[in-house]
Amino acid sequence: MEMAAYLGIELLAKEEFCWLQQRGEFDIKSSRWVTAPADIRKLGGGLFGDRRYARVFIDHHGARLYYSRGGFRSSLRD
Repeated sequence: MEMAAYLGIELLAKEEFCWLQQRGEFDIKSSRWVTAPADIRKLGGGLFGDRRYARVFIDHHGARLYYSRGGFRSSLRD
């Protein structure tokens, strides 16, 4: 993640993820990691989002368990 940050790439916040989902049907087959608050990350947790049943869901899971699956929803920042 440090290299991504160096290049100006940042994970979307859950609000940004939900905004994106209002503009199209993305992430309908797999979950995508989004930024989790520092206190959740410190405890080893993470947040992910997806679209199922015509709705957007944000959920949590232990980051180590889920890290190897799914992708990241990110944006390129200046």
